[in-house]
Amino acid sequence: MRSSRQFFALLRMNIGGIGQQIGPAVTIVIGIASAVGVLAAMLAMSVGARRDAMAHVRADRVVLTSVGSQSVADSSIPSEAASALRDLPGIRRNAKGQPIAVLEAEVLIEARRRAGGARIEFPLYGDSSGLTDLKPELHVTSGRMFRPGLHELIASNLCAREYAGFDIGDRRTLRGGDWTVVGHFDQDPAMICTLYTDAGSILAAFGRDSYNDATVMLQSPSGFDAFVAALKANPGLRVQAERERELTARTMKGLDGILQFASYFVGAIMAVGATLGAMNSLYALVDIRRRDIATLRAIGFGPGPIVAAVLAESILLAALGALLGAGLAWTFFNGLSASPFGVSFQLAVTPFVAAVGAGWALLMGLIGGLLPALRTARVPVMLAFRAT
Repeated sequence: MRSSRQFFALLRMNIGGIGQQIGPAVTIVIGIASAVGVLAAMLAMSVGARRDAMAHVRADRVVLTSVGSQSVADSSIPSEAASALRDLPGIRRNAKGQPIAVLEAEVLIEARRRAGGARIEFPLYGDSSGLTDLKPELHVTSGRMFRPGLHELIASNLCAREYAGFDIGDRRTLRGGDWTVVGHFDQDPAMICTLYTDAGSILAAFGRDSYNDATVMLQSPSGFDAFVAALKANPGLRVQAERERELTARTMKGLDGILQFASYFVGAIMAVGATLGAMNSLYALVDIRRRDIATLRAIGFGPGPIVAAVLAESILLAALGALLGAGLAWTFFNGLSASPFGVSFQLAVTPFVAAVGAGWALLMGLIGGLLPALRTARVPVMLAFRAT
């Protein structure tokens, strides 16, 4: 009998016999499903955070920072450069004919969570006029916009929901006196608590004469190269340009790295446990089938097809566990909100996450089945002739 026919005959026998040895098989499936489910749920955090961050990034928005700065926080654009930046060619204009270019100053403030009372720092953005033209995704849902020159601010609904002191009418004590919350807004994506106020008020209150960055909206995404050329033609500005998409991706790298490390670290621990469990269960199945395997070897079945059949059985059970684990992860975690490190986003169990979980499961099935398969091939032929 050819090896391929032996292999399929053995595989049919092994799968057909699972009903009589259901316990070890169920142990393998549940163990691998648990490992895949945990890995998928953890990876869904990384994928969800990245997806939410990039969801409403616009190709026609460009962020300007000072030359040599690595982030918005360490950038410094002098106030006198503001008018020159607004006059650069290629910037879109609003209905009033004004260039859509917003300069921004950033300061950190502290707030207390409503649940648990933990304190966390996040930025208060001081923006020049034109914020709603630049960010059409920003919608005031209650109250009103802040007025220039006053100590007023607006808070995202995420802030009002999760942190104390951001209800409309609340006062926040900052340098320069009390600042009043005058409005709430929604902004997609609502990943962090976001606060906006007037840039001039921030500069005056904190004794600053420079902005952190500027964001402009181009007439067309294809005009980016021409806009950069115009910047280089005016070296006195000492400003560098970066597409909003590129800046967002670079900013997310740190959080994404932490979440991916946590995913694979926890997933690896779960995988080791599931692999050992699968190995023990397969050993039990092999022991139950020892006499049948010895009989097959006595009538001419070779060790190669026996090893391959046990490995295939292990991988098929692992695949079943992968489907179950990915399904459970999608059912219970897809769309679930999470807020690690003060960043809020929705978990996303995507086809990519399911594919990684499936690959993880198949690897567990292969490794877990290897030693039991080799043990099966070494069952002595004489066992078939012994009395029961």
